[in-house]
Formats: sequence, structure tokens, C-alpha cells
Amino acid sequence: MRIIAKRTIREFWESHPDAESALREWYVEVAREDWSTPAELIRRYPGSSIVGSDRAVFRIRGNNYRLVVRIFYPARTVYIRFVGTHAQYNRINAEEV
Repeated sequence: MRIIAKRTIREFWESHPDAESALREWYVEVAREDWSTPAELIRRYPGSSIVGSDRAVFRIRGNNYRLVVRIFYPARTVYIRFVGTHAQYNRINAEEV
């Protein structure tokens, strides 16, 4: 998958250093994937959630952090839309970020 906006996660881990290794690992793993459907994503990441038709929420570092992405499956592209603490995630609408 092609991942857009790595800067978003890099800026987050600069202020939350304990998230850095988990976010780097997520980035490397997802870059190697080739999902064509949400079901393929869920098979690989069963703890993640599909939100709406094109969003996924990943639990990062034991669910301390949440990562929301928008996925355009035909182009195999993942757009990072939000990364934050669980509390911050609870204050957003994952379908709209």
C-alpha cells in the first residue's frame, strides 16, 4: 500500500515518544500490504475497525493510541487522517476527519 502523510505520524511520535516504535512498525507493515477490500485488512489486523465505506481505525501500542486512515482500495493508497490518544479519538468523528 502507498501511505500518504507519514509526516502526521512522525510529528505525533515526536511529542509521544512511546508511540514511535509501534507507529514505525505499523508503517512498515502496511506499506508491504496489498489490500483490495476491507475484509483483507481485517484478516491482517483483526483488532482494527472499519468505519464507513473507506475508513479504518487501528489500535496502536496496546490501544493507548488510535490511528484513523482513509483507504482508496483500487489505488492501494492509505491516507493518514488522524493519530492521537484514545481520549482524543473519543472526541472526533472518524468518518469525517
